[in-house]
Amino acid sequence: MEVILKQDVSGLGYKNDIVKVKAGYGRNYLIPNGVAIIANEGNKRMIAENVRQMAHKAEKIKTEASDLAQRIGDTVIELKTKAGETGKIFGAITSLQVSEALKAKGFDVDRRKISFKEQPKELGTYTAFLDLHKEVKHEVKVNVVAE
Repeated sequence: MEVILKQDVSGLGYKNDIVKVKAGYGRNYLIPNGVAIIANEGNKRMIAENVRQMAHKAEKIKTEASDLAQRIGDTVIELKTKAGETGKIFGAITSLQVSEALKAKGFDVDRRKISFKEQPKELGTYTAFLDLHKEVKHEVKVNVVAE
């Protein structure tokens, strides 16, 4: 089944993308929750027109995202947390903590656009992945140190 996404869906696609999904996922989750619409000819033409009209606005958003990625550059974030004697931290470092640390340095990145390959649960250096735009990705080093 082909559907047109009405918003970004992690692991599936971005707004206005036409994606193939299993029929049950499309009919029972995506469409009823307003995340997608059926990709018939009329809807495809409507989305193509909307994309054409929003192209210049999308270019501005992409430029802002790449400027933000350049400003962040090789910034290293240091997060202090309580840890045991073996180096294992109490809890885990979350994307919210990384977002707040970036905001403290003057970079406004939404916490939902930050992810980790492996969740930081010990002291050390990790890489946080920033999904600033569908074509602009960036990595930030996160040092987890004991308080």
